[in-house]
Amino acid sequence: MEKLKEKFYKKLDHVPLNFKRYLFEEIDWNNRIIGIKGARGAGKTTLLLQYIQLYLPQGNNTLYVSLDDLYFTENKLVDFADTFVKQGGEYLLLDEVHRYANWSQEIKNIYDDYPGLKVIFTGSAILHLDKARGDLSRRAVMYELFGLSFREYINYITGSAFESINFQELITNHTSLARSIVKKIRPLEHFQNYLHYGYYPYFAENTNLYPQKLAETISLALSTDLPAMYEISNASIEKIRLLLYIIAESVPFKPNISKLSERIGISRNTLISFLRYLEDMRVIRSLYSSVQGIGLLQKPEKIYLHHPNIHYALADSSSNTGNIRESFFLNQVQKTVKISYPTEGDFKVNNLVFEVGGKGKSTKQVKHLQEYIIAADDIEIGFDQKVPLWMFGFLY
Repeated sequence: MEKLKEKFYKKLDHVPLNFKRYLFEEIDWNNRIIGIKGARGAGKTTLLLQYIQLYLPQGNNTLYVSLDDLYFTENKLVDFADTFVKQGGEYLLLDEVHRYANWSQEIKNIYDDYPGLKVIFTGSAILHLDKARGDLSRRAVMYELFGLSFREYINYITGSAFESINFQELITNHTSLARSIVKKIRPLEHFQNYLHYGYYPYFAENTNLYPQKLAETISLALSTDLPAMYEISNASIEKIRLLLYIIAESVPFKPNISKLSERIGISRNTLISFLRYLEDMRVIRSLYSSVQGIGLLQKPEKIYLHHPNIHYALADSSSNTGNIRESFFLNQVQKTVKISYPTEGDFKVNNLVFEVGGKGKSTKQVKHLQEYIIAADDIEIGFDQKVPLWMFGFLY
């Protein structure tokens, strides 16, 4: 345990405190057991360490450990927690829990057996964590940490303090909101940089190497996280890589399930499962004709890469402006409201249809509809039904 404490203190001494993610303020930290899920690189570890640094005692009461540490190959988590509590432990923060077998059952036992212990855990295997809620029943309160919004990116690089905007307020009052923002910064000055490298916080390490690191992170998740979550062979992982390559070269992708499964050499149901895995890893986003009753074997109407950054990391040569714009809109809006695939237009939220395009985008395709919005790129301030595309990055 001493070596684990030493590693913890080294990390804690280097955690930055000048910028905190949106989720920091949304979490009810009073709960006894909290789960934070999110893709690799989203900033979950930093979030935990910031919380410790700002709000928890710095003695033997508090300990952060990552469950992918070699220590846990020979030591059980429940025994570790027992020792920690006997030494005065009150706050146990567990990172990368999905890398430890039977973690959900053991955390449940820890919760039940040590009522004075508070547990916060994180994991990158999102679907895996969702399934584990059965073991944890109503004990754990789960949150998801998404990548940086455009608003967060601007706050980080400029030192601004812009607040998030409610979706309905944005639609209703976008002109005055945009004017107040543009008085302080020029959003379009930063927008293209964000689309290329601004979604994951590690862009700050080296923007030039960011696309390569993002591609490597996705590859590592495929080769390491997937086998830890599901009983799948190396051959299946290679087929998932092929599937991702096909999607990346074709997005936005309207899948022909029969042809695609035949090309990859797998069954229809297996293909849909593979798509679910990629969505679970937050590598792709699927769009369905309805937001209600999406079944496990229901095929999506359209598939996008999860964020424009992934376009530039995996398919730079085939990335076009229209794909990037739609991917940005879907990524930023779907965090706060449910989006479906419409019969007309690009996206639908409730009864409101959205058409995404450049500053010259006309209303010709949607003007016969009663409720529509044009999300227009390359404009700072909109009017009436034309809303600047960048503003949808201020929703969280």
